[in-house]
Amino acid sequence: MKTNPILFLFAVLFCTQITVAQITNDDPEIKKMVAEIKAESLENTVKKLVSFGTRHTLSDTKSKTRGIGAAQQWVKSEFEKYATESNGRLTATVDYFTIKADGKRIAQDSQLGNVMGTLKGTDPNDDRVLIISGHLDSRVTDVMDAKSDAPGANDDGSGVAAMMELAKIMSKRSFPYTIIFVAVTGEEQGLYGARHLAEIAKKENWNIVAMLNNDMIGNSLSSGTNLRDNTKVRVFSEATPYLETEDEAKMRKLINRDNDSPSRLLARYIKTTTDQYVDQLEVNLVYRNDRFLRGGDHTPFSQNGFTAIRFCEMNENHDHQHQDLRTENNIKYGDLPEFMDFEYLRKIAGSNLATLANLAWAPKAPTAVGIEVKDLTNFSTLAWKAPEGKKVYGYQILIRETSDTNWQKSIFVQDTKATIPYSKDNFLFAVQSIDELGHASLPLFPTPIR
Repeated sequence: MKTNPILFLFAVLFCTQITVAQITNDDPEIKKMVAEIKAESLENTVKKLVSFGTRHTLSDTKSKTRGIGAAQQWVKSEFEKYATESNGRLTATVDYFTIKADGKRIAQDSQLGNVMGTLKGTDPNDDRVLIISGHLDSRVTDVMDAKSDAPGANDDGSGVAAMMELAKIMSKRSFPYTIIFVAVTGEEQGLYGARHLAEIAKKENWNIVAMLNNDMIGNSLSSGTNLRDNTKVRVFSEATPYLETEDEAKMRKLINRDNDSPSRLLARYIKTTTDQYVDQLEVNLVYRNDRFLRGGDHTPFSQNGFTAIRFCEMNENHDHQHQDLRTENNIKYGDLPEFMDFEYLRKIAGSNLATLANLAWAPKAPTAVGIEVKDLTNFSTLAWKAPEGKKVYGYQILIRETSDTNWQKSIFVQDTKATIPYSKDNFLFAVQSIDELGHASLPLFPTPIR
């Protein structure tokens, strides 16, 4: 049967109009949660963390007022407070584990612990998991100095404070699948806490949809260049998955998917969601796993095959990062709360919350997403299978030119197959499921249908 070109064009235009309505249809509950994040609350949490003197991974674990052990117990006690408003769905624990001396940054066999708040999903048939983390440990100039005061206000009191604020707010709501809020330790000594958790997740086959690592998200003034900007945040994402198989590598090269790894699709999702829900904050997509020759707690998750990214402030201040507390040449060094921008931290926490809530309420992603390649045409035909579980209202086909960093257009459809007037030679596509409130799954990049 031949397609009437006039009717087809009308259908495409109609779909485009529906798409605009979907994108601008904010969920009032997500907006309400974002508004509940308070800069003052974040500041109070950071100052409490600083009050433990040092949170060095190898510092005192017995004292109730100083060291990593006291900080762990306080975070756990805060999770337990949040649990009282969660109808029993939030549980708190310290997951202790032993690290052997490595002759480098672990001088002797040591017990470490990740503080975890687990918000159980309400759907027993939905095994999806979201993880948000910050690292609890801190350091000074000498990474082995476990005695000196190491306030760790921004690195990474900021990430822990944001994570805890979200746990407090989100535990009052119900989500179909599980969200894990975690303050990992051992980051400065070698990402030990994150690696321990990632390896557990891999061994137990957790269905992790996304892992958001927050590390240094509370400073808006750069050292040296004196750039001040609290309207931008970096999101780092890997290009090539660590565990890519030989067949996956061949397919990536065949379809030019070098800029569309699962983590990169997550980063774009964060940018779109942040634009929708957080005022005066722009997500800068940084196309590398982390800063040059540096790493963070998302890396062990990436290395174990999970979709993970890192939030990090736009302009780092090295006078207040990994520094002994001192004053030299009228410059005050040290990672102290006075050098932080808590309004900036509030906005980045909002970006995290909007992303987590959108994903946690979204239907599952479509499966078997493909693009037909049997005909030479300036149209593109995409097809996929509807996901199981929560009812899907429709699907968004995301479109961008090959040279563009983010999605430029989207077309909303309710069928599981669509032909659109954009050539696969000139554009890249992805497909995501969407519900009636606009909650969208992570998008999937299509593979050829031969």
